Amino acid sequence: MSGHFPDLLRAFISDVMLILLLCTMAMPKYRDKRIYIAATAIILAANLGANYYFYRLEDYTSVFYVDLAMLLVIGIALKPLFADSVMQWCFSYITMINIYAAVVFLSYYLRPLFPDPIYGNIFLRLILFTAVILAFRRWVSRLYRQVLDYWHIYILPASALLLCFLGHFFGGDIQQMLTAHDSPLLSLTLLGLSIYVAIVHSLRTLTRQYRLREQNLVIGAEREYLQLATTGMAARLQLMETVATQNSRAAHDRRHFNHVLLGLLERGQTAEAASLLRRDDGAGPGVARTYCENPAVNAAVSHYAGLAQQAGIRTEISLDVPAELKIDALELSMVVSNLLENAVQACTRLPEGRKPSLRFVCRNAGRLLLEMENACGDETALDADGQPVVQAEGHGIGSKSVAAFAKKHDAELMYRVENGSFRVRLLI
Repeated sequence: MSGHFPDLLRAFISDVMLILLLCTMAMPKYRDKRIYIAATAIILAANLGANYYFYRLEDYTSVFYVDLAMLLVIGIALKPLFADSVMQWCFSYITMINIYAAVVFLSYYLRPLFPDPIYGNIFLRLILFTAVILAFRRWVSRLYRQVLDYWHIYILPASALLLCFLGHFFGGDIQQMLTAHDSPLLSLTLLGLSIYVAIVHSLRTLTRQYRLREQNLVIGAEREYLQLATTGMAARLQLMETVATQNSRAAHDRRHFNHVLLGLLERGQTAEAASLLRRDDGAGPGVARTYCENPAVNAAVSHYAGLAQQAGIRTEISLDVPAELKIDALELSMVVSNLLENAVQACTRLPEGRKPSLRFVCRNAGRLLLEMENACGDETALDADGQPVVQAEGHGIGSKSVAAFAKKHDAELMYRVENGSFRVRLLI
């Protein structure tokens, strides 16, 4: 056995490096490394045992065929241990065989440069495989795992390269093929290198395009949000000014009313004072209700709460929004307006026999938790992303504005439809 030690060492290094290369290219499914160590040990034991038999016969061509069979077993048996898609796994598998063929050829081609060609072959395989693994890990691994599409296209040149390699290796003594046809194999190796450089460049370009597309989507969402904010800003300011004017006028009228009432009571005209109070009670609230301390949010809620009451919608509003916020109060008021407007519209579209109701709650515990719940029709649904399905063209702008606000401020937005009730939760 000692006479075949270089052969066994060469086979051992080749097998271990191939498995390390595959583990570098593919995405492991399990965290427990013992699973992969056990699978590697089984493959190594089976392959080295078969190789040793043919080493004793000095049949190196059969050794090559055994190694190909071992690669086929790796491709089939190890797939369940990795999370890659079928196409990406096939590309990795074909690439591994191409790298193996190129390394085997280069180890034979360059071994005369060493004093001892036998161990020079072993050393060259160790160096070449290590260089490929390190290069892949440093420059290719991250973008290789980010690209999920187009692997069926990349498989075509990789498969063509593999067929060319196998065409040179099959059909004769393997050692003679490696030494007598070194020029075509060297050209094929350089061609394979250029193919994979082009593939890596394509992967890098695709990754850059994906990144740019995501940035464009974010910029588009922010632009749409800013447009909505710009168009809604004037309306919000007008609403706040109107409410402030109404409150000021009501307070002024209340002072006159109090003076008249006080005069009647001082003169003992209690019957007239009681009549005046009854008329004032029937005239309405006079002063807009204060729902929270924040003026912008309070103005928005006051407006839509009034619309809900006019539409006969039962409302339950309990807000704890402080006057000073970490985010822009006008942006938050616009979000609140969109949520309330959508809720009021949903209630007005309810079928007969359904009682419209609206509940709006906000809690402040370091972060604001807004929860809007309203009755909804049976057609209300959520899409695959958990967003409300737009029922008609031109609708859904308010929901997009809320989503853009949540994305901008890294807030948690969740919709839920259950038992005829539509619920929105926004954690800021």
